Amino acid sequence: MNIEERNKNFIDRDKLYGLIEGKIPAENELDNILNKAIKLKGLGLEDVAALLRVEDKALIHKIMECAKQVKEAIYGKRLVLFAPIYTGNVCVNNCTYCSFRKDNHLIKRKILTMQEIAEETSALLKQGHKRVLLICGENNKNGTDYMVEAIRTTYGVKERGGKDYIRRINIELAPMEVEDFARLKAEKIGTYVCFQETYDPVRYKDFHPAGTPKADYLYRLSVMDRAMEGGIDDIGIGALLGLIDYRFEVLAMIEHANHLERCFGCGPHTVSVPRMEPAIGAPDAEKVPSPVSDDDFKKLVAIIRIALPYTGIILSTRENDVMRNELIKYGVSQISAASKTNPGSYAHQEEESGTQFSTGDHRSMEQVISSLIDAGYIPSFCTGCYRKHRVGGDFMDLAKPGLIKQYCLPNAMFTFNEYLEDFASEETKRKGKELIKSMFAEVDKKDLLPKIKDNLNKIDAGERDIFF
Repeated sequence: MNIEERNKNFIDRDKLYGLIEGKIPAENELDNILNKAIKLKGLGLEDVAALLRVEDKALIHKIMECAKQVKEAIYGKRLVLFAPIYTGNVCVNNCTYCSFRKDNHLIKRKILTMQEIAEETSALLKQGHKRVLLICGENNKNGTDYMVEAIRTTYGVKERGGKDYIRRINIELAPMEVEDFARLKAEKIGTYVCFQETYDPVRYKDFHPAGTPKADYLYRLSVMDRAMEGGIDDIGIGALLGLIDYRFEVLAMIEHANHLERCFGCGPHTVSVPRMEPAIGAPDAEKVPSPVSDDDFKKLVAIIRIALPYTGIILSTRENDVMRNELIKYGVSQISAASKTNPGSYAHQEEESGTQFSTGDHRSMEQVISSLIDAGYIPSFCTGCYRKHRVGGDFMDLAKPGLIKQYCLPNAMFTFNEYLEDFASEETKRKGKELIKSMFAEVDKKDLLPKIKDNLNKIDAGERDIFF
């Protein structure tokens, strides 16, 4: 592993913009790239740049069909669900695209107490959620001490006589020091998430005014190095699409993944692709600087899927249900469901605290799950890999030869069966059970089938939290 490269600026701005301006690949060149991609080994930066330059709709369709094959080969018919818990919307930064910005006086501010966090957690458990993402704005009141207490509070909430509890918490926090990450690791968090917003160091200054912590581009860029040095096994990167040319951001995320591979032997566990949506009191969200069309958005998700085949791609409720349903086919492996972006609004739906952005998918948890069943997808609440310590490099060692599938599909079936037994309507339960049975044919290791069926029967009889 390259220790000298850690905490350095690995983004060569001129190089990435130069790659964007290269020639559009001919169809035979495109086919050569896609033939490499279908081997599930990922793609180099130059190949990714070539795909990003494709504009012909028929050729883009080829890219998307390749991504579909890669997605199905690795993830099969399962999709992970989670929900964010916004613990506060008070922030010292002044980002020009975010409603939480310090100078925005159009929203009501709030930082949740531990009791309110417990109420939010309880409300999500009653929907059937088992995985949450804790999020907060950057300020002096909810730093590491606050988040440690919030994690303990969230893990401590139990429903239905102790049967329901959050099984894994992921964290989205502002950059911090190595010792802070070590504290979060000790609290048994899953993935640490932090978005660079934009990887362009020049344009970054336009969106993050000087005088605030977030104005430090390099400190934010190097945060994942500190996280991994602090013992965090799984990290999640992302860019806010719409600030600058999306092609630069995609190339930069690939560079970020390559940097982490060189330095730590393991790239990102997830990549998020949030596309800018309207946000109250945020000038750049009201008039998006570099809008990403629906067609370009679909293309970039497909390209990330084939470039980073074993990395999860997360899509939030920023996008509407039509877009989300389509992108599940072409690369997305995790989605939030029934999300609220204003603090306190799961437990108190009348809560008037300000939202971070407008959401496009307003379906309930059951509506999301019913739609996934109709499309043939197993909704998964699995946290088995975290708790069996199949994380970081160990996870990738299992994922790359395809061995992780022997755990993922059964665990998805188990957690989905729990949801059907505990929360689903009769119609959703009926068709969900039929879907689970149909998945038996997808199990690669047939000698596991008796154990899988036995565990499903145990869940039907009332046992919970079974996983391989």
